Amino acid sequence: MERVRLVVACVGLLLSCTCANYGSWMNLGMQGLDVWRNPQIYVVGTSPLCSRISGLSPGQKRLCQLRQDHMSSVGRGARAGIAECQHQFRSSRWNCSTVDDSSVFGPVLQIPSREAAFAHSVAAAGVVMSVARSCRDGQLSSCGCSRSQRPADLDPEWIWGGCGDNIQYGYRFAKGFVDVREKEKSYKKGSTKRARSVMNLHNNEAGRRAVIALTKVNCKCHGVSGSCSTVTCWQRLPAFREVGDILKDKYDGATEVRVARRGKLRARYRRYKRPTTDDLVYIQESPDYCRKNTTLGSSGTTGRACERSSQGTDGCGLLCCGRGYNTQHVTVEERCSCKFIWCCKVKCKTCVRSKIVHTCK
Repeated sequence: MERVRLVVACVGLLLSCTCANYGSWMNLGMQGLDVWRNPQIYVVGTSPLCSRISGLSPGQKRLCQLRQDHMSSVGRGARAGIAECQHQFRSSRWNCSTVDDSSVFGPVLQIPSREAAFAHSVAAAGVVMSVARSCRDGQLSSCGCSRSQRPADLDPEWIWGGCGDNIQYGYRFAKGFVDVREKEKSYKKGSTKRARSVMNLHNNEAGRRAVIALTKVNCKCHGVSGSCSTVTCWQRLPAFREVGDILKDKYDGATEVRVARRGKLRARYRRYKRPTTDDLVYIQESPDYCRKNTTLGSSGTTGRACERSSQGTDGCGLLCCGRGYNTQHVTVEERCSCKFIWCCKVKCKTCVRSKIVHTCK
C-alpha cells in the first residue's frame, strides 16, 4: 500500500519551491478510505500510518496520530473540495485537473494565483463540513451533535434540539489541521515564502467562513396526521454546491495583495479596498493556461470540448485561445424510454443519436 513518489520539476516558479514542501495535505482526498477504516493493517514495524502518508507536514502528521479517527473525514472533505473545484472550473482554461503525485494539482498551486486561492479555500471548507457531519453521525470519539446556542429570532414556542451538524467543532479542527502547515514554519520577513504562507492562511479562513455564513436553521413539524403541534429546529450545514458557488464568486472578485509590515495584507493598488477576512486574495497573476506546460502544471486546452455559440469561458473563442476548433459528427448511445416495472426494476431502451462536437485545436 505504500506509495512512494519522487517530486520533480520544482523549477521555473517565482516562489522557488523545493521538493520537500511540494506535497499537499489534500492528498488525503486521493487516498482510499479503507486505509483509515482499518489503519492497523497498514502499520509496518514501528512506522505508524500517519508518518507514511505523503503530503502531510510534520505538524499534520502529529495531529493525524492524535486524531486518527478524524482522518477519513479529512479525506472526504479534501475529495469533496477537489470535486467541487473541478465542477466550478469545468469550462475554464484551467479545469482543476489532478496529477498522480502528492501535490494533487501539480506545480500550478505553487504559483500564488487566484487558482491557488480557490483550491485552498474550497478544500478547507470541505474539511469543516465533513468533520461537522461526522460529529453529528457519531463517527468521532471527541465530538457529537452541535451544542450551538438557540437563535434569538427563533419562535419561542419551537424547540431548539435535534442533532445538528457540529459546525463549531468542524471549524476548530479544520483550522488546527489545515493551518498548522503554515504556522509551524518560520520564514524571513519580506520573503516570498512568508508572503505565500500569509496568503494561504487568509484563503483557508475565507473557505471556512463561507461554510459558517451559509449555515441554516432547519426545522421539522411533529404531530398527529401532520398537525405540526410541535416544531423542532437544529443547525444544518449548507449544500457544498452553495459553498462552491460563493467561493467561485469570490475567486472572480479576488484581490491582488502584497504583504505589508507585521504580516498584514494590503491591496497592491491603492484604488482597491483592503480585503476582508471573507475575500480571496492572490499575489501573482495567473499563468497562461492555453498551452501545455509541465513546469507550470498546465495541461493546455487542446482537445477540450467547447461550445461554438457560447460567449462565456466554455465558448470556443475563449477556451481555444484563438487557435480555432475542430468539428466532428459523432454517434452516441443513450438510455431512453425508461419504464418502472413492479417490483423493482427499471427497463430502458437504447437510443442512438448523432451530435456535433467541437474541440479546441
